Amino acid sequence: MSEQWQKSSFSGVEGANCIELAHHQGRILIRESDTPADVLTPVPEGLLALIHHLRSES
Repeated sequence: MSEQWQKSSFSGVEGANCIELAHHQGRILIRESDTPADVLTPVPEGLLALIHHLRSES
């Protein structure tokens, strides 16, 4: 895989311990910067439900 990983805008200047996202073959990939080998590939509906839930909590 040769994805372009993008760090969260909330990760700050140092960028340690942040969430990174990438796009690969129509899927969104998610990983934590301190464990980059562990990659989540959620189904779009589940990811959308999570985002809606998180936004409703803030």
